[in-house]
Formats: sequence, C-alpha cells, structure tokens
Amino acid sequence: MNDAITLRQRLLASEDTLMNTLTAVQLLRNSLDRFLAHDMKGWSELCDEHVVAEFPFAPEGSPTKIEGRTAIYEYLRNYPTFIDVRAIPTSQTYATDDPNVAIAEWHTSGRVIGNGNPYEMSYATFVTFRDGLIANYREYWNPMAFAAAKAGIRFDNSAESD
Repeated sequence: MNDAITLRQRLLASEDTLMNTLTAVQLLRNSLDRFLAHDMKGWSELCDEHVVAEFPFAPEGSPTKIEGRTAIYEYLRNYPTFIDVRAIPTSQTYATDDPNVAIAEWHTSGRVIGNGNPYEMSYATFVTFRDGLIANYREYWNPMAFAAAKAGIRFDNSAESD
C-alpha cells in the first residue's frame, strides 16, 4: 500500500511540474515581451550563463557570435538608447519536434533615436532552451535595412568602420 501511495505522489508531483513548466514557445514569447519593454537586463537574465547568440547576417564590424550571459548583456544593454522599439506588430511563434526549440517570425516598428529615422525590421529567430533558459539564440535579419535606419550610429558603442 505504501508503494502505491508513493507512486501516486510521484506521478502527481510530475504532472504538477509539467503543468507549471513553460513551453519553449511560451519562453520565446516572454523574451519578446522583455525586448519590447526595453528590458535588456531582464532579457539577458532569461539566458543561460553560457548562452551562445548568433547573428549570421550581422553587418561587417558587428559580432556574428556572442558567448555568455554577461557578454550578451554588454552587447544589448545600450540598444534602447539607440533604437526605440515601440511595437511588435506581427509575431508568429512555432513549436518544433524538439520540445526545447522554438522559432519566431516577428517584426518590430520604432524609431532610431539619434536621427528620428523609422526602424522597421523583420526577424527569424531560432531558440534552444535548457532548464527554462536560452542556451542558443540564432537570429536572422536584414543588415542593409539596419544600416539604412541607423545612418552611421551603432547601438553597441563600437567604432563605425568606413
């Protein structure tokens, strides 16, 4: 009898854990909410300490790969002082066969603070989660649209190469 109660308790505890665990899609949506709120510190705290962020289409002079929570925060922390993302008017998130992976297609609208230019950007983002944290973040976007909007300013305070 004791074994039956223990098994039932374990099953209920396991079911409760599953019911209270966010899916990869929910975690990805949460990260988009933090981004829209200009909460770069909060966004970086959604990352694993050893996160790898990849930007395969980053413009020349910008990193295509960043490793570690601290490094990704340092890269993003000034972003809201250069680009004011005001809305994410479209966003589609997708679950995959791997419960730890989610994909998002999303679009941002806002303004480049230094010059008032409109900022319109579409992204395709692939995120792998480990223990509820972002372990790998890969983002595709158009560097030509980015360069046109920023017109010579960079959000990471790096020197602009001519």
